[in-house]
Amino acid sequence: MRRLVALAWPGGSGFVDELQRIWDAGDAVLPVDLRLPPPSRKRLLDALAPHMVVGPDGIDQRPGGLPTDDGDALVVATSGTTGEPKGVVLTHDAVRTSALATSRRLAAEPDTDRWLACLPLSHVGGLAVVTRSIHTGVPVEVHDGFDSVAVSAAARRGATLVSLVPTALARIDPSLFRVVLVGGSAPPRERPAHVLATYGLTETGSGVVYEGEPLDGVEVRVVDGEVQVRGPMLLRAYRNGSDPKLAGGWLPTGDAGELGADGRLRVFGRRGEMIVTGGENVWPAAVEAVLARHWGIAAVAVVGRADPEWGQRVTAVAVPTDRTDLPRLEELRDHVRAELPAFCAPRSIEWVDDLPRTPLGKVRRQTPGEPGPPG
Repeated sequence: MRRLVALAWPGGSGFVDELQRIWDAGDAVLPVDLRLPPPSRKRLLDALAPHMVVGPDGIDQRPGGLPTDDGDALVVATSGTTGEPKGVVLTHDAVRTSALATSRRLAAEPDTDRWLACLPLSHVGGLAVVTRSIHTGVPVEVHDGFDSVAVSAAARRGATLVSLVPTALARIDPSLFRVVLVGGSAPPRERPAHVLATYGLTETGSGVVYEGEPLDGVEVRVVDGEVQVRGPMLLRAYRNGSDPKLAGGWLPTGDAGELGADGRLRVFGRRGEMIVTGGENVWPAAVEAVLARHWGIAAVAVVGRADPEWGQRVTAVAVPTDRTDLPRLEELRDHVRAELPAFCAPRSIEWVDDLPRTPLGKVRRQTPGEPGPPG
């Protein structure tokens, strides 16, 4: 039986060694975000059912683990529309194909290049840097998160390739690297030629479109305004066995976009409600559920407001329980951080008298506090 092993290991060479050890044993890896507070971590493990959790302090066996299929390499956590954890299953063939396609596009060479992994390894953007190194032989230096001083020092030691989100890009000198990949949210419009905007999802195994052009083996189309992709690096299925791909292997991304006359893909953003802040995905419903339990909030909607640094700023639009006793923003942020990752905590709050609702009583999350579109 092939097992799923949850890897709760900080970023560093030890993570790479453990990943390889688990693969060599024939098992698949679920990287665990060490930033998760206990309630979120429990939901993750309960939902994705690994057989054990491996960390620096030892192994925690978990009864009821569900087996993986032959050839499965990774289960990468992501969230559905409810914010509940689900796992994207990527096979060894898909991971290898992604690594080789990226390396060909970047002309990466083991003798002259070195990857720097400084994004969270529980996310496909950071994890893919490690798996590219494993499959191509290009060395990698792995950090336990982003630190601008450490990133600059790594470049001076010989790192030539790095993957970042826009907020991190703004805090370093990109000229220190030969190539910088930037994804996770809208990249800055003004950027050096060697800073490449990438597009992809957890379900695509990392970026599959670079500067609007698909990687080798990847096809892109736009159907009714929605971006769809197809290629050998796509997920096999979700951990629950469901497969989001359409007939013919096309994956609907949920993103709005268009193909220009030159064939380049232009992505406008999510068609749905997800907030992308600093490269992190935040589902409003999960944050709303936590905020609704705070004594000072009678009703709340969470939205993304445009922000020059974060791409989108997580904003709570709330009806207070008592107008004369409003909770402070930092208190609400602490309340959210006790149950959800820190990036889910609202960065601003807008107090209102009421929330706009549909005829069925559902909050119009897209527009509370802002004018709606013409009727």
